[in-house]
Amino acid sequence: MFDKLYIRSQHDLEDAIEKYGIIPYFRNSIDGFSIEEHIAPECWFSEEEGAWEWKGPVIKSTGCAYGKFFEKKAAYVRADLFCELANYRRDGYDFDARYDDGLARYSDKALYDLIDELAPVISKRLKKEGGYGKNGVKGFDTSIARLQYQCYVITDDFVYMTDRNGSRYGWGVAEYSTPEKLFGAEFTDRVYAHSSDESYELLFDHIKSLFPSVPDERIGRFLR
Repeated sequence: MFDKLYIRSQHDLEDAIEKYGIIPYFRNSIDGFSIEEHIAPECWFSEEEGAWEWKGPVIKSTGCAYGKFFEKKAAYVRADLFCELANYRRDGYDFDARYDDGLARYSDKALYDLIDELAPVISKRLKKEGGYGKNGVKGFDTSIARLQYQCYVITDDFVYMTDRNGSRYGWGVAEYSTPEKLFGAEFTDRVYAHSSDESYELLFDHIKSLFPSVPDERIGRFLR
């Protein structure tokens, strides 16, 4: 199915997310399963507006989840499938229960609590409020990546800095939230509807339907 995908515009990407449900941003262990492999060259980190600039608008327009969910790389995940991914990765735990059972690090809890309090919040402010930095608290990148992998934190937008004239500059800065705060009841009423094993099977079957020739073991590694 994915071999027919070719992305030339933001609209093409939005349609692809709706159709395929899960779209990793960069190349990964499943050949052909990424935007990078199916996008027009002029839309991939060129002087023209392209995939990077579309990130925030695509998240907003599709209502999907975005974050480093697979193999420490970013992906778009359609809302219904993200509920299954979050349930599988969380293994039925909300974050407080995970921490109380000794399954989460204190450093992750400190960052999670800060995001939960301030969301939506850009990474620059998070680092300042949490005291992260060269001479401060260590481990921001590790914790934020782990919280995204576990589906407790997602990226809800990319914010651009502006100069004194109001002109945008630089790369977009990630803005973080929790799924509970961003999606509300649409997420909280559905996330634990299945067992974690059932959610895994649903995700596995979905990817298998997109790539029937890929070995089961490789799909399993991708999801883990």
